[in-house]
Amino acid sequence: MRWRALPAAARVAIVIVGIVVGVNVAISALDSATRGADTEGTDSDPSSTAPNGTAAWVELLEHNGVDISSGEAGAGGFEPGASLVMLGVEELSLADAVQVRELVSAGGRLIVGPGADPWIDLVVADPPTWTPSGTEVARPVVDAPELDGISEIRAEGTGAWSDLGAGRALLAGDGKVIVSIATLELGTVVMLADPSVVSNGYLAEADNAGFALRIVGEGRPVELLEPEATGSEGLAAVPDRWKLSLAGLVIAFLLGALARGRRVGPPDPAGTPRPPPRRTFVDAMGRALERTRRPRGALEPLQAHVRAELARHAGLSTDANEDALRSAARRLGWPDDEIDAVLAPAMPATVLACGRALSRVAPNRREGVNP
Repeated sequence: MRWRALPAAARVAIVIVGIVVGVNVAISALDSATRGADTEGTDSDPSSTAPNGTAAWVELLEHNGVDISSGEAGAGGFEPGASLVMLGVEELSLADAVQVRELVSAGGRLIVGPGADPWIDLVVADPPTWTPSGTEVARPVVDAPELDGISEIRAEGTGAWSDLGAGRALLAGDGKVIVSIATLELGTVVMLADPSVVSNGYLAEADNAGFALRIVGEGRPVELLEPEATGSEGLAAVPDRWKLSLAGLVIAFLLGALARGRRVGPPDPAGTPRPPPRRTFVDAMGRALERTRRPRGALEPLQAHVRAELARHAGLSTDANEDALRSAARRLGWPDDEIDAVLAPAMPATVLACGRALSRVAPNRREGVNP
């Protein structure tokens, strides 16, 4: 079916759907090309590409074959032996904290940051105490599997552990411990006083990437537990100025389509008489003339009209004689049969030739305009 044959409403609907699909494809392509890059986000958010997010850490783990799953804190159902990454999780129910403790005690691993104060004591009996005074350069202080091949770590310097509690120091600088570790029965709890060591902004510094791989444990699946979602998703995440621009484009398109569309009046009421087809009209006139048995009476007015038009086109007077009209017709390129059909007495055999002569003068006629 051709486009113009579709109803106007169908065309408008198709165009609107096309615009919506195009916008979504463009947004997806942009997000894919930029990886959803942003300039600020929630600290340690594994989906954020901001400097304080950890999307680069997640990509590093995936690139090294680590099995990763993600979900919101409080979902439960932890995989036995997994490494739980709970950076930025500040609220956790008693039941979920008990599940975390049971997982770690059975041989799992927990990686946690300074914001876990409200619940970490339910997992570790004597958790460390955090202070906002940190260091920007830290080095290993003990031998541990988490520190194999690690000689120096860079950090933002936003915090340290002032009291290690039941843990022991892993990384420190200028007398300040920024990473400690605690043993819980068969499992391990790694506590980052300064989570920037695994953030997007510092992962490429010094040995940070190697340390980020070591702390999840070798051969363990990783479960990324995020804070409850507070950000916007879908179209709600699109900036307002983008929405206004898109709305303006859609309105402009619809107004343009309305301006260019064919304006029609209301539909004709049922029973409105229609003129007959032109062929039916011609056939009816032919039958009427045939009944008169006087073909010359029908042709003579036609001959007179063609002679008048010929004289006008040739610049002759309306009473020009036959010789003048014949010479003018030859000068204009008329064939002899058409000239004879117009100037000789009307005969049934000359009807077609007379009609062709009429077609020569009729297209050039302008009502009410003299040559």
